[in-house]
Amino acid sequence: MTRLLAWLTLCFTLTFVTSPAFTSPFSGFTREQLPIPQIDPPVQPAGYAFSIWGLIYGWLLVSAAYGLLKRRTDATWDQARMPLIVSLASGTPWLAIANRSAIWATVLIFVMAASAIVALARTPDSDRGWLRTPVAIYAGWLTAASFVSLGSTAAGYGLLTDGLGWAFICIALALVVAMTVQRTMTRSPAYAGTVIWALAGIMVANRSDPLAVTLVAGTGMLVLAALLVWQRRARA
Repeated sequence: MTRLLAWLTLCFTLTFVTSPAFTSPFSGFTREQLPIPQIDPPVQPAGYAFSIWGLIYGWLLVSAAYGLLKRRTDATWDQARMPLIVSLASGTPWLAIANRSAIWATVLIFVMAASAIVALARTPDSDRGWLRTPVAIYAGWLTAASFVSLGSTAAGYGLLTDGLGWAFICIALALVVAMTVQRTMTRSPAYAGTVIWALAGIMVANRSDPLAVTLVAGTGMLVLAALLVWQRRARA
């Protein structure tokens, strides 16, 4: 079983990493997908922030290859592999689904994020650079991205409030989740660091229009940064 999990991790990492090559580019939900079109919603980070996918893809691929070659029968790796496989398998068709359905894309990205966080929680203390850190970055970005998808979709269907209101709601919810995860996983600073990266992207995207979103995202960055500093001092 352990050998099989190592192979499956590599296989689904490959399908996940290569899936963009077989799918139309995705740059947000289109006018046709939402009753109320969301063009550049305030909850969405600036375009440059999405470049982190290059790091995520590359590091996950290196991790899977290393795991197969060096940790093929390691039971501690297997604990993280099982939920990671779920996340990667769910993520493989995500772009294709996102180009068709905002609702199902939102549901699926929450599945990806939840299983990635479980995988992160199960990573061993050893081999941090080979397993924990790439999974932490992956899980951190999915945490932010899932709430970006939720905010865009909910505003697009006119639920409760508009895009601005959903930006505040989703930034707050993402911050709550990120703080909860980070407080539990004190030795995974890359997780909160990636959420900070996403919040910085939201600040750049909004700047002074609207300023309130920028201020809320900036406050979230400071809160997470303060938590990381506190955790580091607590370990010293």
